[in-house]
Amino acid sequence: MNVKNLIMWVIIVLLSVGLFNMFQDPNKIDSQKNSLPFSNFLNEVEAGRVVEVQIQGNNISGVLANGNKFATYSPNYPELVDKLSSKGVSIVASPKEDKMPSLLGILLSWFPMLLLIGVWIFFMRQMQGGKGGAMGFGRSKAKLLNEAQGKVTFNDVAGVEEAKEEVEEIVEFLKDPKKFSRLGGKIPKGALLIGPPGTGKTLLAKAIAGEANVPFFSISGSDFVEMFVGVGASRVRDMFEQGKKHSPCIIFIDEIDAVGRSRGAGLGGGNDEREQTLNQLLVEMDGFDTNEGIILIAATNRPDVLDPALLRPGRFDRQVVVGNPDIIGREAILKVHVKKISTGPDVKLRTIARGTPGFSGADLANLINESALLAARKNKRVVTMSDIEEAKDKVMMGAERRSMVMSEDEKKLTAYHEGGHAIVAINQPASDPIHKATIIPRGRALGMVMRLPERDQLSLPREKMYADITVAMGGRVAEEIIFGESKVTSGASSDIEMATKMARNMVTKFGMSSKLGPIQYGENEEEVFLGRSVQKHQNVSEETAKLIDSEIRLIVDTCYEKARSILEDKIDDLHNLAKGLIEYETLSGDEILSLIKDGSINRPDPEEEIKNAGPSVPKSGKSGFKPKIVPDLKPKPQS
Repeated sequence: MNVKNLIMWVIIVLLSVGLFNMFQDPNKIDSQKNSLPFSNFLNEVEAGRVVEVQIQGNNISGVLANGNKFATYSPNYPELVDKLSSKGVSIVASPKEDKMPSLLGILLSWFPMLLLIGVWIFFMRQMQGGKGGAMGFGRSKAKLLNEAQGKVTFNDVAGVEEAKEEVEEIVEFLKDPKKFSRLGGKIPKGALLIGPPGTGKTLLAKAIAGEANVPFFSISGSDFVEMFVGVGASRVRDMFEQGKKHSPCIIFIDEIDAVGRSRGAGLGGGNDEREQTLNQLLVEMDGFDTNEGIILIAATNRPDVLDPALLRPGRFDRQVVVGNPDIIGREAILKVHVKKISTGPDVKLRTIARGTPGFSGADLANLINESALLAARKNKRVVTMSDIEEAKDKVMMGAERRSMVMSEDEKKLTAYHEGGHAIVAINQPASDPIHKATIIPRGRALGMVMRLPERDQLSLPREKMYADITVAMGGRVAEEIIFGESKVTSGASSDIEMATKMARNMVTKFGMSSKLGPIQYGENEEEVFLGRSVQKHQNVSEETAKLIDSEIRLIVDTCYEKARSILEDKIDDLHNLAKGLIEYETLSGDEILSLIKDGSINRPDPEEEIKNAGPSVPKSGKSGFKPKIVPDLKPKPQS
């Protein structure tokens, strides 16, 4: 509460007290000043010193012979009037109700009327203005961020250098417009940030708010059409009116696909809420009434559903793609997040970046957070490389389910299944190197073989696809060879699904079938939404459909037979690897290669590791990771 409101409340209290005193009964006030005991009153009457009395119920007031006024209260005394009459006292009587009304009585009688007047004043004030008013649902809900709120800067954004340069130019344009206008350049009206979820689109907008010395409005696409029908267009108008008052400014709309979906197809009726909101947005961005000095920045992860009129130059002059970072970008993102935690000297960010292909910025932030939580759970003071590796396995493969009870037969079958995948992957030159193999249940899988690419792959060659299908078939083939066809389990269902899907894409989308040629036969599997046709089918003749099925079957069968030939040739390696998995449960890629080559694994005894292990606090300042003996810092009793 500020000083102004406090002073106002003090004035209101003082006025209330004054009014209360004003409306009090004056006779009551006088009676309190000249109060006389009833016994003394009777004595005065007997002595003949009472000249005049006024009787109002049980209250008696009057004047004495010396001119002094008095007041008293009479109990039930029937002889009082006779006694006063006998002494020649002038008597004036009035009913009890004939007194001035009190403040409480006035308030009780006027309360309904005062309540109606107060409610009417409240609604009138709310209708006149304010975003949160009773009639303010047509107002824009855009939040104006000031300098104190926008603490994120471009230094906090990493991994998307090209996108950052695009928006940095917009901020520089706002700071120094003459630098660009002297060459005839105009400030871009809008920038659309496009990219998968978690790549940092909203973070980039926050960085713009932190860097630009101009007003920054932020609003979500769903805020336009959240409650009432017909208010979306009104909120768009109000948002641009606010922008004009603070020009030059930046307006950021997050998840613009909520209101920017394609129009047409006659779905939703002529008064479709989203369509009307989009129409108003298009007019405000590029209409007859131009909005100079207002830059619109929007973000979406579904550019395919946006209306073409929204994407054209003049509205969104720039479409900035914010994609998943490469290995250099991932390392830069990790450097940003690692600053927030305490790490040991053995943490190598380049190794982590290499082992996390396809990770977005949000995935990397979650990875570092999970590693910090794991280290805290183990009562460590710093996060080591082993914690990050464990967190990476948890994020990529799922949490371990060691509590699941597996019989020895199931464990043996899982070991041979995963061993089949690993052996085939090792003997496929186009396959990715094996990172880890485990028979510990993780997520929904009983076991897993993780392969990590050596570098980021932007496109998949034919041999890589064939190698992946062959590796997927390796588990099923290993079960058949070792246990027989009658003992084959349902564990290969996900492998079969992946192989079939990839083979179908090779035939129908990628044009990798010699019989069908480079023609797309796949049906359109896009999601149905308002503004697009409900049904999209690509007709394929029955003969072509049969040919597609036969080509898919040929690819899968070829890879299946190849996996069988590899495992039959490397049957000894399969047995050794399965025994190693049963014994150790989890093997790294190097340990698998060592087991196949030498038949043994150089893994230290866990009990020896525990004996020789020091505290978890590393010694800083040197590259070598040596344990540091921490002295006992607990208080000791003084002798």
